[in-house]
Amino acid sequence: MKVIDTEINDLFILEPDVFGDDRGYFFESYNKMKLDSLTGSAYTFVQDNESSSSYGVIRGLHYQLAPFSQAKLVRVLQGKVYDVAVDLRKNSSTFGNWVGVELSGENRRQFLIPKGFAHGFSVLSETAVFAYKCDEYYHPEAEAGIVYNDPLLNIDWKIMDEYIKVSPKDGLLPKFEEAKMNF
Repeated sequence: MKVIDTEINDLFILEPDVFGDDRGYFFESYNKMKLDSLTGSAYTFVQDNESSSSYGVIRGLHYQLAPFSQAKLVRVLQGKVYDVAVDLRKNSSTFGNWVGVELSGENRRQFLIPKGFAHGFSVLSETAVFAYKCDEYYHPEAEAGIVYNDPLLNIDWKIMDEYIKVSPKDGLLPKFEEAKMNF
């Protein structure tokens, strides 16, 4: 596995070692020992989630407040997404900055997002199946988020406005400056 640093500390892109031939391919999608040794952090994932979405869907930006904040290891099983993580750690030199990465069933990249980040993605293919691991269980009372089109963050979701599909709930999320954060 190859670990690629991003502009934000503790936020990593992972590229697995893929072994393929005319029969197909094999790769190790998760190995706790390798991940911990390569990133210098210890993660204990307790919940796996999966979603299917169509082109133009934007999910996010979501997070859980402390003490139920979640680290996530995200990947795409089928299709292609633009995945975004926003640094919400108030003492971080990159507070309010974001990183976006294309994840697909073809490139098999994964995005390791630590606690203290908002997360979202847009679907760039006809459909996409998105899967992720969390190191904390879902707690509805800790649910929080930032509206996807916040002008301060100015995230380019790689989707033309007329094709964007957002849930009513996500469309009502607060702007960055009004969002609850306790990291």
